[in-house]
Amino acid sequence: MLTSRLNLWSRLQLLRSCSTTSVGQQKALEMHDPLQVHALKEQCILVDENDKAIGAATKADCHRVHPGTKDVKLHRAFSVFLFNCKGEMLVQRRSVHKITFPDTYTNACCSHPLHDIEQERQEPNQLGIRLAAQRRLNYELGIPTHEIQPENFHYLTRIHYANTGDGIWGEHEIDYILFLQKDVTLKPNANEVSEVRYLKRDEIDDAVAKFNAPMTPWFALILRHRLKQWWDNLHRLNQFEDMEKIQRF
Repeated sequence: MLTSRLNLWSRLQLLRSCSTTSVGQQKALEMHDPLQVHALKEQCILVDENDKAIGAATKADCHRVHPGTKDVKLHRAFSVFLFNCKGEMLVQRRSVHKITFPDTYTNACCSHPLHDIEQERQEPNQLGIRLAAQRRLNYELGIPTHEIQPENFHYLTRIHYANTGDGIWGEHEIDYILFLQKDVTLKPNANEVSEVRYLKRDEIDDAVAKFNAPMTPWFALILRHRLKQWWDNLHRLNQFEDMEKIQRF
């Protein structure tokens, strides 16, 4: 396992040293896991700063840091925070195969509604977001779709943030925050997730301090600014709902 991780780390370092030209980018992608490369062809939903849909672009184009301006295309995303019936929060460690933010700790699921899937473009009652979250929880964590229905998610707010990551792959998202408290069946997809664990509220600071890998920027941001207050009020989340304002960090 250690040798495998070292080899993967060497590959990651080599990828970061590749040219930012299209030829260099293509060669770099060829060194990545084929399933993850294929996922980069999915079409995300481009939005303006008010979360108005303005078009579509591939997942690759939505996460590539512009070499000159350092900009990343703004797109729609979601973050699911999953709690069991005891109030413990699920965190996952992203697989080393991931192209963006590999081998990092994060919340239960973070992904995108797809422009390719017509139902996930639906905006009333955040239905497209909810359907995308159901799909990705099944794909990443193996949670059967019948265990989580779109109406089970508690939508809180939207967060606008940006992060240039490793300088090649970054994030710029309007991120829909979804809470879910339910005991679920887990069967993680090893291509997506290398570890899952539940954390207790009163142990979160110690647990994070002992992580032996970094956190994703969105998880670190939400943990720092909002998560603990939301977590303390799992049964009173209505007071934190904000359907109109986009919080910007």
